[in-house]
Amino acid sequence: MKIKITADSTCDLSPELVEKYDIGIIPLYIIKNGKPHRDGIEIIPQDIFDHVKAGGDVCSTAAVSVSDYHETFEKLLEEYDAVIHLNISSDMSACHQNALLAAAELENVYPIDSKNLSTGIGQLVLAAAEMAAGGASPREITDELTRLREKLEVSFVLDTLLYLHKGGRCNAVAALGSNLLNLKPCIEVKDGKMGVGKKYRGTLKKCLVNYVKDRLEGRDDVDTRRIFITNSGIDGEILKEVEAAVRSCQPFEEVLHTRAGCTISNHCGPNCLGILFFNK
Repeated sequence: MKIKITADSTCDLSPELVEKYDIGIIPLYIIKNGKPHRDGIEIIPQDIFDHVKAGGDVCSTAAVSVSDYHETFEKLLEEYDAVIHLNISSDMSACHQNALLAAAELENVYPIDSKNLSTGIGQLVLAAAEMAAGGASPREITDELTRLREKLEVSFVLDTLLYLHKGGRCNAVAALGSNLLNLKPCIEVKDGKMGVGKKYRGTLKKCLVNYVKDRLEGRDDVDTRRIFITNSGIDGEILKEVEAAVRSCQPFEEVLHTRAGCTISNHCGPNCLGILFFNK
């Protein structure tokens, strides 16, 4: 059976991984100055950061429409027997609901609520692609992804609260208060929602290395097959320090670096970094 794995652009997989695993990407929309732009196609993260730095308002985002999903799924079904699509958490976007509506008009399309974002979705996408390549059925893949999504551990550290606060995607950020704006909070994804975890203070490099150690050091419940280090624009030397910290804490077989796309970057702002992995 020929199965196509697709995902929202919020999965933040690199072009190399998209090509390697033959993933179909369906873009969300970034609304800048009232005009919609397709994530990663008509706009890139630096465009957003430059716009805000120049005094523009923080952009907004819009879900993939039912018609966009329907058109994409319908075309793929001309070549594939089934389509399995991974959505950003239904608590963060209307994408999953729209994908379900589109799929209801077609056969053999299976939208899955990742209950996650960024390469938390990406982890599930790669797992789905590996299962499909191994001959698993759509039901076997969807059942396994539903199980695996509960094992994801996803978090990231913000360098600025401006974007997430103005975007209204994490209500807990507002509770931090303006007097804490110099802190770099860790945002955690749990049960499909974002919340504030530990707060870090100091240089970005120091905060990120400490964050990695807090998440990984001394643990025996981490699945060490694959970890993503995903950022929205971090100095290369800092990324090296972060990877060194990751490898010093756990013997990961695969450490993958990816750059966050427009949708995620629009809410987290520049200089954000997260590590995303499965627990056993």
